[in-house]
Amino acid sequence: MRRTKIWRIFKRLLKKESWRWKYVFGLAFKWKRLNIHHFSSINNLFFKIASIFEANFLVSTIYFFCLCYCCV
Repeated sequence: MRRTKIWRIFKRLLKKESWRWKYVFGLAFKWKRLNIHHFSSINNLFFKIASIFEANFLVSTIYFFCLCYCCV
């Protein structure tokens, strides 16, 4: 009998605590949805440009590494 009474009290406290934390921290971490449809073409263009720069950087890094350390 005592065990079930303690369990009921514990469950009630958990419910109250979870609701309180949900309202305190739940609203702070919600993100607003952005309408990304009109940003997609600009995003694709910037991604392609960044990919080209990254590929050039990686190839030049490998080239200079081989030039300095492999051909000694």
